[in-house]
Amino acid sequence: MSSTLHPMLNVAIRAARAAGAIINRAALDVEAVRISQKQVNDFVTEVDHASEDAIIDTLLTAYPHHGIHAEESGTTRGNPKADHVWIIDPLDGTTNFIHGFPVYCVSIALAVKGRVEQAVVYDPTRNDLFTATRGRGAYLNDRRIRASKRTQLNQSLVSTGFPFRKGDDFPTYLKMMGDVMQRTAGLRRPGAAALDLAYIAAGFTDGFFETGLKIWDVAAGSLLVTEAGGLIGNFTGEAGDLDQGECLAGNPRVYAQLVQVLRKYSRYDSAPRSSDERKTPISLKKSSTAETSDSDTAFETWADDAVDAGPEPLAARPADEPREP
Repeated sequence: MSSTLHPMLNVAIRAARAAGAIINRAALDVEAVRISQKQVNDFVTEVDHASEDAIIDTLLTAYPHHGIHAEESGTTRGNPKADHVWIIDPLDGTTNFIHGFPVYCVSIALAVKGRVEQAVVYDPTRNDLFTATRGRGAYLNDRRIRASKRTQLNQSLVSTGFPFRKGDDFPTYLKMMGDVMQRTAGLRRPGAAALDLAYIAAGFTDGFFETGLKIWDVAAGSLLVTEAGGLIGNFTGEAGDLDQGECLAGNPRVYAQLVQVLRKYSRYDSAPRSSDERKTPISLKKSSTAETSDSDTAFETWADDAVDAGPEPLAARPADEPREP
């Protein structure tokens, strides 16, 4: 198979497997992994850094004049003016990893003049390698993959992510999830957006939505989805900037139905609001005259209680704390 792949995709695969080997070794004794906290509920480990270094070293050895845009090191390495830029998430699903929950991956994409041309998402736990080259389809290991053929949202399995950073609009997200949940066969939260998108491409799930994502979360997955016959964009259904903060993906029929449910939550909803108004998130508060159903009341009470209680932050081992012998 490797002899038929694009040379740059082959290099990305080597980089992803090198990172995966580091992750798998660390997973054997995850309690020994040093953890730092970037902000509330947002963690980085020494494994993230080691994985990212291995990826960048592999890529720049092969292509020293390419640019790098990585989650942990940003754009500090590579050529900042290059047309070819590697977009890297060295360990998507870090929180899963530090708990020993085996849902995480390596994500590598190559953008040429801003358009993703090559993509690799590698799940080291299962040794699942998702790859795509623009115009050549998407693959899981040696098998061509396609988005699912389900046509009805109420028969579909949809994945999402939860807001977890300080300042995220948790009540709005609960309402959004409630709107989707009651219209689908099931809602899942795996905890690694790149894998969520790879699963859309493989037909394992039928739809995906999330807010607050960064370009390294979605770059590789976006090409997998489109090369597998799926669609990806924002909550209004518009494709475009991968770094726009909200992501919707799915097979074409389910995607269209999710747009109808989620577009009212989009900061990009185009009508009837003005462009300036579209930059402001829509308020979910009902007017005093709006009709409220029993289910709405129950859900809003539950959401308010959940927000009032608030999550307790996970205790992270400081980066300079010595390990136990």
